Amino acid sequence: MLELNSIYKTFNPGTVNEKRALNGVSLTLSEGDFVTVIGSNGAGKSTALNAIAGVWPIDSGSVVIDGQDVTGLAEHKRAKYLGRVFQDPMNGTAATMEIQENLALAKRRGDRRTLRIGITKKEQEEFRELLRGLNLGLEDRMTAKVGLLSGGQRQALTLLMATLKKPKLLLLDEHTAALDPKTAEKVLEATDTIIREHNLTAFMVTHNMRDAIAHGNRLIMMNEGKIIFDISGEAKQRLTRDDLLQKFAEVSGDDLESDRVLLA
Repeated sequence: MLELNSIYKTFNPGTVNEKRALNGVSLTLSEGDFVTVIGSNGAGKSTALNAIAGVWPIDSGSVVIDGQDVTGLAEHKRAKYLGRVFQDPMNGTAATMEIQENLALAKRRGDRRTLRIGITKKEQEEFRELLRGLNLGLEDRMTAKVGLLSGGQRQALTLLMATLKKPKLLLLDEHTAALDPKTAEKVLEATDTIIREHNLTAFMVTHNMRDAIAHGNRLIMMNEGKIIFDISGEAKQRLTRDDLLQKFAEVSGDDLESDRVLLA
């Protein structure tokens, strides 16, 4: 479903601020893979995600989504392949519109616009059932303005909108980082459920080692713009935080005492 072939990206080339963010990253995700990506600040996690999304052009290499080479496509043209949830809960929704109106916009994504009733009764029932699955009580607040919701509620709604029309690839950019632990856990539970029920392929960047281990069927660790560790299946299920710290030390050559050092 996703192929990254020798991706390179350098910011501010030829200046004192030159930074090699991606250094020959190659990665293949099969349909249904849920990959968590972890690493220290500057490791290249979010840069890799933005390379997939087309936020800026890469220096060399290629990005292929479901067999389509999208390397030369602008960000808005890649959007039809992707669902995306950002770190900031304020992104991804229209604050001045109702919950049901936001869902209607997501449902009509990519469709031709016609002169028809805004939201049908059938759609209202569909949206109510989808919201009920989040277990946040939003099914009883469908006419409420999204700007009145908490950060966790908005992030859960954004997740629902991003997956309403099954994307080829779901990009999760530290989507629980701005939430308190209890709310983050609820959003991650909703994430697991939606990905599993729709058999989505997902790429989740996180700074939380526990979340990286607990979620998904595959874990990737990055350092200095490279993938230094890739584990999946039963081996990932047996993985512990200490295993990750040891592997990071082995591959990177740095001795780390805790995940705070790795992720801070």
